[in-house]
Amino acid sequence: MSMRRAVATATGVLLGMAALSLTATPAHAAPKRKKADAPPVTVAHRGASGYAPENTLAAVEKADKLGFDWVENDVQRTKDGELVVMHDTTLARTTNVEKLFPDRSPWNIRDFTAKEIGRLDAGSWFSDDYKGEKVPTLKKYLKAITGNHQRLLLELKSPELYPGIELQTLKELSENGWLDSKHTKDKLVIQSFNAASVKTTHDLHPALKTGFLGNPKVSELDTYAKFTDQINPTYSAATKDYVKAVHARKGARGDRMEVFTWTVNDGSTARTVDKAGVDGIISNYPDVVREATRG
Repeated sequence: MSMRRAVATATGVLLGMAALSLTATPAHAAPKRKKADAPPVTVAHRGASGYAPENTLAAVEKADKLGFDWVENDVQRTKDGELVVMHDTTLARTTNVEKLFPDRSPWNIRDFTAKEIGRLDAGSWFSDDYKGEKVPTLKKYLKAITGNHQRLLLELKSPELYPGIELQTLKELSENGWLDSKHTKDKLVIQSFNAASVKTTHDLHPALKTGFLGNPKVSELDTYAKFTDQINPTYSAATKDYVKAVHARKGARGDRMEVFTWTVNDGSTARTVDKAGVDGIISNYPDVVREATRG
């Protein structure tokens, strides 16, 4: 499918998605801290990416084996309109693309077809144990986490590069059973560093929980609260005062706003942000965070 056709297809379901937004059962709180002494939710960053190659099905399986049901991933779009799971906008760091396609620098995802990306090895860079691991499509990723009964914190990565990706992602989530009230209630959050993209996602499906990656000024939080439910800053910005300021507001769905912080990979930092009152901690080593926070 060409990118033009993919966007056109997504646009063609706009009315259907709008109707879904209006008829969906209002969602309430995804997992959050019910009590002051409750441990934060631990999210496996790009899967359990400290132990397996990031954003692969192997990392999802590792998170599952470690006992974690929340996983985080990144979604982008290929040249021919397929949604794939990868963090970097270029394929160079985590695949053998330079070897297979030496003349196509800088190896941007949007310059390769899904079939071409499907040929790549996305595991050997991490360890020979994962040689041959593939870059998953979003569809295959959703199938895997559905089978594991896992929950998803999905990041729209650099959405400004992929016009219409918000609607296209919602369409694919819907087609794979991820936009029913069961999932929008406590199994799915969509986040991005791009505030306009978060707002678009909320406008398209108000029942869905959204998160903004970053730490807006406290004076700006009321504006963000109109279209997002989480403020998700780096751990150095997740101070007790900042978390308290976020918690003092209700998000776009009417629930208390939450703070999910990243990327915390050691026990000391995990305990610090836990004491600050964060609702969730995103980690490459989720077992380390769980042990440190009694999660």
